[in-house]
Amino acid sequence: MEKLQGYSGKELRIDLSTGDIETRGLDASLMRKFIGGSGYSAYVLYNEMKKGVDPLGPDNMLVFASGPLTHNNVPGGGSFTVCFKSPAGVWGEARCGGAFGFAMKKAGFDFIIIKGCSDKPVYLEVVNGEAFIRDAANLKGKDVFEKTEILEQSVKGDKIKKVETVCIGPGGENLVKYAAIMSGDRTAGRCGGGTIMGSKNLLGIVAGGSAEIDIYDPEGFKKIAKETTKAVVENEVRDGFNEFGTMGDYPANDEDGDVPTKNYRSNSFGNGAGFLDYFQENNLVKPKGCYPGCPVGCGRVVEVKDGKYKTPVHEGGEYETVGAFTSFVMNEDVDLAVHCGYLCNKYGVDTISCGSAIAFAMECYENGIITVEDTGGVPFEWGSPAAILHGIEIIANRRNIGGILAEGVKIAAQKLGKGSEKFAVHIKGLEGPVHDPRSGKMLGITYGTSNRGMCHIHPFEGMAYDRGKMDWGMMNHGVRDPETLDRWDEKGKGADCKILQDGLSTPDILATCKFLMYTGVTIDDWAAIVAKLTGWDFDGKELLTVGERVYNLQRLFNMREGLSRDDDIPPARIFSPPEFGIYENNQECVIKDFDALLDEYYDARGWDKKTGHPSPEKLEELGL
Repeated sequence: MEKLQGYSGKELRIDLSTGDIETRGLDASLMRKFIGGSGYSAYVLYNEMKKGVDPLGPDNMLVFASGPLTHNNVPGGGSFTVCFKSPAGVWGEARCGGAFGFAMKKAGFDFIIIKGCSDKPVYLEVVNGEAFIRDAANLKGKDVFEKTEILEQSVKGDKIKKVETVCIGPGGENLVKYAAIMSGDRTAGRCGGGTIMGSKNLLGIVAGGSAEIDIYDPEGFKKIAKETTKAVVENEVRDGFNEFGTMGDYPANDEDGDVPTKNYRSNSFGNGAGFLDYFQENNLVKPKGCYPGCPVGCGRVVEVKDGKYKTPVHEGGEYETVGAFTSFVMNEDVDLAVHCGYLCNKYGVDTISCGSAIAFAMECYENGIITVEDTGGVPFEWGSPAAILHGIEIIANRRNIGGILAEGVKIAAQKLGKGSEKFAVHIKGLEGPVHDPRSGKMLGITYGTSNRGMCHIHPFEGMAYDRGKMDWGMMNHGVRDPETLDRWDEKGKGADCKILQDGLSTPDILATCKFLMYTGVTIDDWAAIVAKLTGWDFDGKELLTVGERVYNLQRLFNMREGLSRDDDIPPARIFSPPEFGIYENNQECVIKDFDALLDEYYDARGWDKKTGHPSPEKLEELGL
């Protein structure tokens, strides 16, 4: 087998049903076609899982994936990706920052691939090329912070000094359908990966070791990594990320109609600038990179110093989390929102989906579909701190109406009925995030065609193209100059979307941080670094083709599960003008002809316009 450089060269296979543990070498030709991260994961899941597999059954698989750029000297290298069939029955994918990706490779493995279900609680110990399935009875029922401490101490000081962990909280154990996989305070949050771990009775993984990765051109790699890092540090966008984190977007997003409010009934809340000012003055402790050596440092260390929402110092305060617990639910107390993020981390549930579920419940309560008897005695009124806090707790523990809300808004609406379906804002079963497609027309098409559902960042932020005028270096690969386009334009954006999706899927495939592309790193830069690591004659054009190949393979995964063009249509609510706020009844911000936009996108992709299925010619072209 051809020697791989830039990789550990091994994957770890675990069957929790049988207890079998196997180490396999990697196929170099497959690595070049799919690289790693969400790319190789798509290859494994598509080829090794059958149609109709129960997401919570033993035949579903979890792939924890690193990539060649999972390296301390690569700017943005501190990431891993986890992929699976989601509880919604579609492609599931989540990225997590931090150092667990490094720990996997130090342990000697690029990928950890898990199937089966244990008949008792277990965790995995993966250290220095060996793996063990350990009893986890002492972890059962504990929160994320408690599990993390126990897992770290289980190995550290014995076999190894430095380890990293992932685990689930009570949300995952209770099979909340949007349970997160936690790595310290960092989160692989969306799509329910923690649910899949919980269904397998897998409570955590601890990893570490001292393995070294062979590099094809060590001096060349060192030089290009240093140059790229220097360019990032000197980029002005990096300064904004470092000073304000993702919360820095709140004021402009609110002003530009990009903040879904009151369960998407409006696209602006009206106090974004005030929220940021309060957060910076009262909650922010310091910026922090998610892994040692990050040149951006967009993470936040936050707290609530005192008062009824007093919250210890922790990593949190991201825009999506604060938005989900302010604008979604009509809450104006930033301290409460920061506290809610801490609670979600403690319970191990996705903040976006949790906030969305509570907003959905508030609208159901407003319309008499649920009552205080359903909620356990707490009125679910808009903006009610008691309802928000109670909502998190009953969802994580599946009590009262929380048992239904824990299913996600799609299934909750199906169970509740009575017209609640129109309150359920989701695509492919994934709840909408804190970006509104009535801020620019690109976001609607990206939401509809995202393989994992209603997602703003996988594979790219449409509003950053429309409003922020960012092209991420993709104009070199055929994308039109966003400066020449109005955010309300529709024609041509389907074709632009296709190229941007292919290009900005590549950080997920490389298992690196996408935010580095906001600070000047392009796919051509990523490709050049990959070439130095692996020795491949590799450039941005080939990397773009890998992105397209992987995007199509994930699409095939969804089509095999029965999805069609209908599943690419966003919810009706985003085709209605905002009910209130600065864009009240503004027809200009609503997509006028989504079918035409989708047809244009399908044409650019080479997909059948009736079914949305990739054509045989396109699959042959991509080697699929």
